[in-house]
Amino acid sequence: MQIYWTKINKIIDETPEVKTYMLDCPEGFTWEEGSHTHFALEGFNAGEKPNRSLIRHMSITTSPHENSIGITTRIKEQCSEFKTILRNMEVGQEVAIFKTHSNVPLKREDKNVYLLSAGVGLATFRPLVLDYLERADNVNQIHSLNIDSTKDFLFTPIFESAPDKKFTSQFVDNRKDYYEEVKNLAADKEGLFYVVGSDEFLQQNIDVLLEQGIEPGQIMLDKHKQQLPAFLTLNVSM
Repeated sequence: MQIYWTKINKIIDETPEVKTYMLDCPEGFTWEEGSHTHFALEGFNAGEKPNRSLIRHMSITTSPHENSIGITTRIKEQCSEFKTILRNMEVGQEVAIFKTHSNVPLKREDKNVYLLSAGVGLATFRPLVLDYLERADNVNQIHSLNIDSTKDFLFTPIFESAPDKKFTSQFVDNRKDYYEEVKNLAADKEGLFYVVGSDEFLQQNIDVLLEQGIEPGQIMLDKHKQQLPAFLTLNVSM
């Protein structure tokens, strides 16, 4: 396993609680849209065993052509040791990234794509949308639906409807409106549904989609293949 140490080159305050840490791109490091990585702080590998409290599984917010690795996360006033350290870090300090992989690359199967997310989960979809807006080949259209009770919606310059590019974006701040809209979207029995958020959020979305007649193979989760059966209890066609 290769560990890439790299420096923070910029810190963006997206909202009062959400920050994006932009990292230099180490030589030889590559990724594709929808990737996640292990993001670790100094000292995580100082002992015989890795200190897991200094490691987090994070989505990469940026697309490869942006030439910088973006990690977006919510840091609340009361937070973990990891996020307390991260909140106090500054430009120029080092972090580590390793085990980078994409479970949710953009499928180009001439279908409609629906991106369902909660809060900062939208970070996973940002590079997919950028990739689509740059090259829409074999994707009919994309619709993004995000729920965020804080009403501090993320990445609004990118997640802005562009009818000419067949991209629509919708933000809601409550569960009732959100799940009603998921049911409406599920009227498309051929669509591909990507879901990102907490495990509870994933399961709630899956339950709604399956009830509406969407097949498990049409639901894409940011989970490793071996984790999928825990969520998609029917046979998943991969």
